[in-house]
Amino acid sequence: MSSSSSRNAFVDGKYKPDLLTVDLASRCRCYKTTPSSSLTPPSPPKSLLVATPVEEGEYPVVMLLHGYLLYNSFYSQLMLHVSSYGFIVIAPQLYNIAGPDTMDEIKSTAEIIDWLSVGLNHFLPPQVTPNLSKFALTGHSRGGKTAFAVALKKFGYSSELKISAIIGVDPVDGTGKGKQTPPPVLTYEPNSFNLEKMPVLVIGSGLGELARNPLFPPCAPTGVNHREFFQECQGPAWHFVAKDYGHLDMLDDDTKGLRGKSSYCLCKNGEERKPMRRFIGGIVVSFLMAYLEDDDCELVKIKDGCHEGVPVEIQEFEVKK
Repeated sequence: MSSSSSRNAFVDGKYKPDLLTVDLASRCRCYKTTPSSSLTPPSPPKSLLVATPVEEGEYPVVMLLHGYLLYNSFYSQLMLHVSSYGFIVIAPQLYNIAGPDTMDEIKSTAEIIDWLSVGLNHFLPPQVTPNLSKFALTGHSRGGKTAFAVALKKFGYSSELKISAIIGVDPVDGTGKGKQTPPPVLTYEPNSFNLEKMPVLVIGSGLGELARNPLFPPCAPTGVNHREFFQECQGPAWHFVAKDYGHLDMLDDDTKGLRGKSSYCLCKNGEERKPMRRFIGGIVVSFLMAYLEDDDCELVKIKDGCHEGVPVEIQEFEVKK
């Protein structure tokens, strides 16, 4: 890898991104039509929120899977941050109501990934082209578990599209060790995830293991959280933990609706969300630039502790080569 960049990944990048919605009735509102008027592009299996640069160019694609009972729109500020560095970021709404079983999300995620190669291009601005040879899958909380499940190809649902990198943002596999939600992803065997040398980034929250009050359990409980996911990854794998920030502190400041209100009262939170959101965005951008764009400048500076722009205190850091 090269180290030629002088950017600061924790602030917005040079691109001006836009937010688009692609719902199940969007087939007649696409930007790019097929040569034959009798043919229409296929609608996505689930509604999507898309952050995309508007400048002409070809851009890598990142899919973000939302956390349990959250809306994809709650991640719009994080998505725009990542997209401002030249990435198309796609967040499906996997469900509105769900029980403990995640098999439907695993299936839907694989179907959406397969749809990208036949449908995504039609719904982007005409001057924007997705580069699906550089595709990263990321997920937050339960969405992190789902992302790993799809990448591991263990449960009968996988995509033909090659995943270039995987990112778990405070991933969670249940309510505690021995209480994993079905199907369980963690095996409790170190280095047991066979991801075929796929680079992995795991990000944890320092307050995620702590309960907000006696009435609610921790949102990222010990035994099923980021630490276990990282321990089961083979290299190359990176692990960062943000001190004094909670499991939902990467969401938008304004998360309207019942679920938005609960995002402030169910989990132990930091003083404000912006620093954690900037941290997550910057770490994700630095990782993607290193492994998808061959530019590891930012990631090396963070690893060496000499990056002056890190907006939070890094509580823990570990890397597997």
